[in-house]
Amino acid sequence: MARTLATVITVAVLLGLLGLMLRSWRRRSRRDAALPAGYPLPVDAALELASVAVLYVATTLRARPLERLNIPGLGFRARARLTITEAGVILALAGEEAVFIPASAIAVLEDATVAIDRVVETDGLLLLGWRLPGVDGQVVDSYFRILDPSDRVSVNDVIRTIAADALRPAAHDESEA
Repeated sequence: MARTLATVITVAVLLGLLGLMLRSWRRRSRRDAALPAGYPLPVDAALELASVAVLYVATTLRARPLERLNIPGLGFRARARLTITEAGVILALAGEEAVFIPASAIAVLEDATVAIDRVVETDGLLLLGWRLPGVDGQVVDSYFRILDPSDRVSVNDVIRTIAADALRPAAHDESEA
């Protein structure tokens, strides 16, 4: 009898926790539904400068690195292709619409070690900070893990080259103040 009661209580607690998790995710989805998923893809095909396979980890608000945003198309971790063109960065997550980030919207590019629930070796993640369209310049950070470490330096260099006018060091980002 005592075992049955303990089992029932354990199952009830677990179901309650799952219910709270589901409720929280739905609230987050409603909250973030109005946030735009990048910019419209350019009509003209820009010259492709680099393309690499990545693991997309998350997108967070600049001031809240432990709070995942559920922006349409960017809510879940996935394998992806990061393509850098003269016009900007295209992120194509498996099973989602491609997200375009123009070079002029890129605000921060740096290495990271931690993103939400992902911890990797020192500087194992690439943090791409960019301004959401039409949201008063709100900066979000998207985290990627480049699958082939030999591509890391070239991807950093290409993004820094296309975003040279817009890119600022993270220490000078006003949203952190």
